[in-house]
Amino acid sequence: MSRQGPKSATSAQALGAGAAPIRAPGIVDELGQAGSKSALARLNEAMAEVRALAIAPLIQRAVDAIRADDHKTATEYALKALEQDDQNGFAWYALGIAREKAGDFASSVKAYESALRLVPDHAEVANDLGRLAFRMGMHAQAEKLFLHFLAKHPDHAEAINNLACAVRAQQRYDEAIEVLKPFLLRFPENAMLWNTMGSIVTEQGDYATGKLFFQEAVQLEPDFFKARYNLGNCLLMLGETQAALDACDAALSEVVAENERQMMHMARATMLAGLGRLGEAWDEYECRMHPDFSEVTYFVMRGPRWAPGMDLKGKTLLVLGEQGLGDEILFANALGDVLRDLGPDGKLMIGVEKRLVELFQRGFPKAEVCAHITGAIGLRPARTLPDSVDVSGVDLWTPMGSLLRAYRRAVEDFPAAPANIAADPARVQAWRRRLAELPGRKVGILWKSNITKDARHRYFAGFDAWEPVLRQPGVTFVNLQYGDCAEELARAKAQFGVEIWQPPGVDLKQDLDEVAALCAAVDLTVGFSNATFNIAAALGGPSWLITIPGSWPRLGLPDRYAWYPQVRVFGLDQFGDWSPVMGRVGAALGEFAREG
Repeated sequence: MSRQGPKSATSAQALGAGAAPIRAPGIVDELGQAGSKSALARLNEAMAEVRALAIAPLIQRAVDAIRADDHKTATEYALKALEQDDQNGFAWYALGIAREKAGDFASSVKAYESALRLVPDHAEVANDLGRLAFRMGMHAQAEKLFLHFLAKHPDHAEAINNLACAVRAQQRYDEAIEVLKPFLLRFPENAMLWNTMGSIVTEQGDYATGKLFFQEAVQLEPDFFKARYNLGNCLLMLGETQAALDACDAALSEVVAENERQMMHMARATMLAGLGRLGEAWDEYECRMHPDFSEVTYFVMRGPRWAPGMDLKGKTLLVLGEQGLGDEILFANALGDVLRDLGPDGKLMIGVEKRLVELFQRGFPKAEVCAHITGAIGLRPARTLPDSVDVSGVDLWTPMGSLLRAYRRAVEDFPAAPANIAADPARVQAWRRRLAELPGRKVGILWKSNITKDARHRYFAGFDAWEPVLRQPGVTFVNLQYGDCAEELARAKAQFGVEIWQPPGVDLKQDLDEVAALCAAVDLTVGFSNATFNIAAALGGPSWLITIPGSWPRLGLPDRYAWYPQVRVFGLDQFGDWSPVMGRVGAALGEFAREG
């Protein structure tokens, strides 16, 4: 079994790659679309100055093909025009629209940039390029381009909406509201503006108000599928999972763009999981492998991919970890079943993030564990194994998450105890001796994720909310939080009179083998779901999870966690109101300390 490593695409390859922007499933922004009727009309008007040129018919054929949604033909004629005159901005503009409609955003950006350079007075190009820059995560650049367009079209509602989206994406929420509010008052019938206002407040965690805004957008425009989808995500965060699924299904019946369709399928997978309909959820979760899914990872492996129902007995199966560190640990839940089905004559190879190799090797001593590597094909991540790993004997391969389709189709399929990873026993004992010098029960805490995209902070309580937990007597708190947390440690001491013990000489982000030993040595781990919490829970130690409504890994279970059955779940009652749940955690911790 051979493989080809990921590499950067040339411009020619990019034209055929179908690359899409990298963004997380969540809010769908209404930013207009490439090749809209108004945009093409303005392009036709602007082309009047090139009518006499020989390439004008070629550009016109490209525009006609764009109108017919034939982006392949449009690309061909735009390229033919550029072969005759590569300094024609309108040919570049037509190519940019064609490639954007094809989902090849990398090539589209280059084409729009050329068009803007050659026809700077054609402000529509700036709006299109800004919209595309936004979709690619280049929010500051998008803001400048929208402002460029608005300088010539100050009353353009779509451009104002686009500008508000770009400002919101940079987490300048109050400013985004101020951009949008005057136009919303002038045009209260504009569903697009209500949708964007909903996105602004929900990114701040106000899902109740967001629900009202999205409902208004849907009422004004019943076939506005993006608003229906956003309403579904909002309902999910409010714990109204069935209603969320209904809204998502309604959106899917209208959506046309394949990249948006796949993003909605991803959301639908999480909603099904949240309802406990696990077989359907994991089948739907395969959308992450679709080439038009915005966060697709290419797995660069040759040979047959495993599928449910295939006989594994006596085979060699390669399983590649995917998503983030926490997901690799979570999805490893099914590897024990795989080893059973491979039998004594079979072989399991596991490729995981390099920081997890030792932990997985101890957890699955009969398997061969190695580090995977990730490169890029165009704008997309591409995962494979290094050339030093011999895969010549591999019969089948699979991404790790796909195993759930066969082995975890119901909650009852989960094992009674976690068996994912194992810490170094000698290091565990060393930490236990060190912790024994400290008073009281030793409780590891972690309170945030270092991932900042998609306003993820809304899923975590602010540090002040931890007061009822940190003030419990009879406890030494051990810092398990990776990343920069010096400010929080100082605040704990100044505001709550609590000194959180910092493990000496440990990089809590990079040295995961040492982190695992420390997690195994403490009496309890308390926190939100991040990579470290998954390590602590997968080791089988006492762990308390603080979680939000609509959290799909709960699999519809109100008070237990199937992935790690020893975990105690503390669920948030109402999104944004952390006081009740943190009070319950504090009370439970006080009881835990007294029992010790």
